[in-house]
Parts: sequence; structure tokens; C-alpha cells
Amino acid sequence: MTKENNNRRTIVRDAYGEIAQSGGSCCGGSSCCGSSQPRDIAEAIGYSSEELNDLPEASNMGLSCGNPNAIASLRAGENVLDLGCGGGFDVFIAAGKVGSTGHCIGVDMTPDMIDRARINAESFRDRTGLTNVQFRLGEIEHLPVPDATIDVVISNCVINLSDEKEQVWEEIARVLKSGGRACISDLALIQQLPEQLRQSVEALVGCVAGAALIDETKRMIDSAGLFIESIREHNEYLDFMTETQDPLYRQIIEMLPEKTHISDYISSISIVARKKT
Repeated sequence: MTKENNNRRTIVRDAYGEIAQSGGSCCGGSSCCGSSQPRDIAEAIGYSSEELNDLPEASNMGLSCGNPNAIASLRAGENVLDLGCGGGFDVFIAAGKVGSTGHCIGVDMTPDMIDRARINAESFRDRTGLTNVQFRLGEIEHLPVPDATIDVVISNCVINLSDEKEQVWEEIARVLKSGGRACISDLALIQQLPEQLRQSVEALVGCVAGAALIDETKRMIDSAGLFIESIREHNEYLDFMTETQDPLYRQIIEMLPEKTHISDYISSISIVARKKT
């Protein structure tokens, strides 16, 4: 890892550690950025009221830009791995879908997030009676998971934060069973960002500056030994953040060239990719 990459990783870890400590979200009331409500964000991108009502309240920190559980088609008994699990939001939703015969693991590189997720797991157990979740401290480039043990990998607006995305996809392929699937929600570039945005700390933490081009993402998936079953662009998240005048996104928009829009450069994407057999 280069010194620059290490510095960027430290920036991300520190920012999300602050989010975990404050109980806010990257775009939901912490000093990281704005004042949007986490539940409003979740509902805008497709989470149902029933799903949200069943979760430990502290697990939803407004860090989603899509809904990987909606595209995962989870079945009872499956083993699920969430990359960059935060407070456990998507892990708990997945755990309810796979039931007591399944197992869900969340991995995050931020100790404060893992601490928060483990506290939330106690509330989840009390609410549901399920004990099928586990949280591990680790980096998504070096997953603390054995080879070929996972049926489904999910991730929500996290891979863009890594400077070693190719290695992340290789790790996804390594941990998946033959025929296993990766169901990923993230932000991706339609075209390269202006240099000012690429160098912006706010845009990095806001999941914009680190995003990869869509075609480059497709190449990395193929190179890792996965094949894409579906990839869809959608803008519910960006539309919501723009319409609500989120403070972080106002800063990002102000860095854009005149007469351009954030949607000219970036899109939310949902990917379903499967490990080749």
C-alpha cells in the first residue's frame, strides 16, 4: 500500500469512527456532514417500514446508497457476509431472511463500528430471539473469512472507499462458494470527476471521490473470476441527497463545473455477480 493510500484509509477510518461514536451518520447529523434523517434515506432507497421497524434503532446510521438485501434473494440457511457492516444495519436484515439455520457475518475496519454493531446484536437478539450474527474487525481487502465458506456477499456503499478495489473483488471471489453470489450496492462513475472533487476529503468520505468507473468495475469483477448477472443504475439516493440539500452534497455540488450536475458524473449501481463454477 502506498503512503497516499494509507493516508486516505486513515481519513476514512477516522471519519467513520467519529460517526460511530456520535451516533450520527455520514450524511445524517454527525459532524461528518449533514442533517438528513437515516430513516428517510433508507425509505428513499427502498427499505420497507417493516424492515426498519424490526431493527435495533442504533444500527441505521444513514450510510446506505442502495439496498443489497433487495437484490440478494436470500434463502433460509445461507451464510452471508457484509463488507463494511457499520452498525450492523444490513446484517440484521439479512439475518432475519436466512433465519436460525443461516449465519451472517459483518466485517468493518473501524473498531468503534464493530463495538456499536456488537451492542446492537444484543438488542437484535432480544427483539427476535436470533443469535445468528457475528461481527469481525478486519479490512475488506483482507477478509477474516476462510475460503469458499460464504453463499452471499453483500455490501452497501463501501467498496468505493477502498483504494484497492481489485483486491476487494478478488477477496469476494475467494470467500464465495462455487456458484455463490455477490450483491453489491455502491456509487460508480459515469465519467471521471473534476480534479478538485477527486482531491476533496469531503467527497472521499461522502463516497464520491473514491468511486470507480462503471466499465472499470465490470472489468475488475470479470478479472476476479465472477460473472455479472445484472447491473442496474438508479438515482434515488443522489436525488434524495440533492433534494434535501444535504450539507455534504451541497459542498460537493459547489465543486462541480458550471452548468453540470452530480448525476452527470456519478450514479448509484446495484450489481449481482456470481462465482464461476
